[in-house]
Amino acid sequence: QVQLVESGGGLVQAGGSLRLSCATSGRPSSTYAEGWIRQAPGKEREFVAAINWSGGGTHYGDSVKGRFIISRDNAKNTVYLQMNSLKPEDTAVYYCAADLSFAHIVRVTPDYWGQGTQVTVSS
Repeated sequence: QVQLVESGGGLVQAGGSLRLSCATSGRPSSTYAEGWIRQAPGKEREFVAAINWSGGGTHYGDSVKGRFIISRDNAKNTVYLQMNSLKPEDTAVYYCAADLSFAHIVRVTPDYWGQGTQVTVSS
């Protein structure tokens, strides 16, 4: 079993930055791909970013490419999402996700989910 706990959400003005963190416990996080999925009010869940177990492979959703950066520190069992140039349309609940399969995260079907953290971007 893998437990994921997000932190770092909040309210920020458009153009600003936030960094989300996801602390992992349970099975060794270094064997899992991890990533971020978001859900805005009234919308379906959307893939944001994923990183493989070594940190050497990443993938981003089209709407965040060039603005968000995902990284991980396996020694700290933590995954990060640096969000820059934030837009009001980035407002959503952001969920940390983990799965043995990188593709499952991209398809928004990971085995493990965090409880979510709210990110609100004001215009």
